[in-house]
Amino acid sequence: MTEKKEKKKKIAKKLLHKYRLVILNEDTFEERISFKLTRLNVFILVGISAIILIALTTLLIAFTPLREYIPGYSSTKLKRNATLLVAKTDSLENAIRVNEQYYSSIRRVLSGDVEELEFDRDSIRDAVFNDEEIYVLPSKEDSLLRQTVEQEDKYNVFDKAIEDTDFSLFPPVKGTISSAYNASQKHFAVDIVTVKDAPVKAAADGTVIFAEWTAETGHVLIINHGKNLITVYKHNASLNKSQGALVQAGEVIATVGNTGEYSTGPHLHFELWSNGYPINPTNFIDFN
Repeated sequence: MTEKKEKKKKIAKKLLHKYRLVILNEDTFEERISFKLTRLNVFILVGISAIILIALTTLLIAFTPLREYIPGYSSTKLKRNATLLVAKTDSLENAIRVNEQYYSSIRRVLSGDVEELEFDRDSIRDAVFNDEEIYVLPSKEDSLLRQTVEQEDKYNVFDKAIEDTDFSLFPPVKGTISSAYNASQKHFAVDIVTVKDAPVKAAADGTVIFAEWTAETGHVLIINHGKNLITVYKHNASLNKSQGALVQAGEVIATVGNTGEYSTGPHLHFELWSNGYPINPTNFIDFN
């Protein structure tokens, strides 16, 4: 026990033994600076300095762009760009999916590879004018407001436009039907024989979504009339409209011709589609 105490005293004495650190002028040996130190003070000072240095280095790496130069750390700009790329990729995938569905529908229209469904005038009118009627019980304040507005508009000389629910289509050409609509033979159209170079007119207002040449059906033009209604015009001699053009009902869009491998004379091959399914055009259009 005595030896251990003596060892502890010696160690304590060494740690607390005072030293003087003197800085002298080399030429004059003049004392410039002096410090009184002990081994314990040196150990404590070195330890605290090491802890502060480690803490500052950690903060510098964690909260400044310097961490990007250390292997294993990713760049903030790189993360931001990666996030933007993921969002753009997702948007592009959705756009591609929609375009694929759109082009698939167009291919079905051109090839006639569809199932037969029965349509009549009432069903096509419901498909085109499909606004839902919603009745909401008006509040007391709403009823008073409506009465005020009705009274103010009572003598208004401008009448509001009312939607015409008597749906009808404009005949693209006048002539004789040489081949009628026959779903069992996959002839989803009517062939109207007329004079060559006769004007082909749009059956309704819409947008041209296809205007190209095909080997089988010659010059083909497809119009989207909205409300899932499409009309197709094949075997034209020439096209007066290009893809993306806006047309009005009765506007000349092409000329009757005899183009394509499947044509046997000047005529118009006319198709009517609703919701992706063919319809007999003679149920809605008088070609005579």
